[in-house]
Amino acid sequence: MTTVRTLAELEGEPHANVFPDDEPKTIRLTLADGEEVPSHTHPGRDIVFYLLEGAVELHLGEETHELTADDIARFEGEREISPRALEDSTALIVLAPRSDE
Repeated sequence: MTTVRTLAELEGEPHANVFPDDEPKTIRLTLADGEEVPSHTHPGRDIVFYLLEGAVELHLGEETHELTADDIARFEGEREISPRALEDSTALIVLAPRSDE
């Protein structure tokens, strides 16, 4: 079965669940200029953070990465994450369960 969604039509700010109740968990994150998500973790998951538009500072533990549109970051969910928008921004975040292999 194939499911197709349009990101712009999703409800929920700043987080919108693209495929509710399905794995991997997929989120559209929209942040206004200066808005940020408080520091948090996603244990047991591998994360792909794809910035569709805008610019963000992606705080990962003690590291900070400046991302611009089309940048992709991959990291382990045990790391503290806190994105902050440097301008209006939209990201697609995939939180995949880590396999035991």
